[in-house]
Amino acid sequence: MRDSLVAAAPMFVDWLAPLAPEVAPPPPPPTVPAPPRPAPPKPLVARVPQPDPAPPPSIAPDEPAPTEPVPDPAPPATTAPSAPPAPPAPPPALIPPSAIQYLVLPDIVYPSTSRRLGEQGLVVVAVLVDTEGVPQQAQVVQSSGFDRLDRAALAGVRRARFRPYTEDGRPMAGWARIPIPFELEN
Repeated sequence: MRDSLVAAAPMFVDWLAPLAPEVAPPPPPPTVPAPPRPAPPKPLVARVPQPDPAPPPSIAPDEPAPTEPVPDPAPPATTAPSAPPAPPAPPPALIPPSAIQYLVLPDIVYPSTSRRLGEQGLVVVAVLVDTEGVPQQAQVVQSSGFDRLDRAALAGVRRARFRPYTEDGRPMAGWARIPIPFELEN
């Protein structure tokens, strides 16, 4: 029985991972010599044509040499003093809320996604109204906290038309602050 126990004795085997073949690192990329830089162009020197020398006038020994009048040297060029720069145009006025009058009301469209998600809030839009009553620029000065509502307010104010703001009977461009409320009905 002992012989069968020895024959059945456990055998221990250590499994070793086969050695990976040694891989040589890839060869470095071939270095390509930089193309030679072209030599800088040589400066061109223009030859100024010289007038052909005229033969000296023959002068009789008893005659005095003719003299040519010498022109006065030209006075140095002076620049007229430049006019002072024009003062910068005054910034557009801030139109008081009581002076804002609409010819076409802002067409505000409540985004359906915002309605579905329950988004609401107040957007204040600053709009530059030109002398014709047309919005030239519009920007959000107070956000509702929802980008969709802010964009809808900007788009609606840009479609509005205003009665031009006047001071002393003259139409003037100016900034108006337009509050746009987005409120869901309960």
